[in-house]
Amino acid sequence: MRKALDAAQQAAQRGEVPIGAVVVREGQLLAQAHNWRETWRDPTAHAELLALQEASRRLGGWRLDGCDLYVTLEPCPMCAGAAVLARVRWIYFGATDPKVGALVSRLQLLDVPWNHRPGITGGVLASECGTILSEFFRRLRLR
Repeated sequence: MRKALDAAQQAAQRGEVPIGAVVVREGQLLAQAHNWRETWRDPTAHAELLALQEASRRLGGWRLDGCDLYVTLEPCPMCAGAAVLARVRWIYFGATDPKVGALVSRLQLLDVPWNHRPGITGGVLASECGTILSEFFRRLRLR
């Protein structure tokens, strides 16, 4: 999760909402990404999607069997769905997202009997993950 927080910090420095994600398999970092929505003007440029895409390229296929996704904020429906489709083994997230969180907060997307269901662990470094978001939006409001 520390690597995901590093990515979130990079996003904040670029003026992006500070969300970071990494994909790991057997202790090896396969991909690290942060949000690029504002810069690319792309509603799908979420940290999770970009990390899943990079991991797939590195592994040479779309199936991310045995891979774990770490993300600083609870994934939205799009990103949670992508993790299901990629067959991610486990999703670890930091802060919950009461607005669009799709794992525990707003929806429980993984309660549906999909053909694959990643495990979920929330609250990993939740305070740090939440603080970087709170501080970013606090500074934004001051401008």
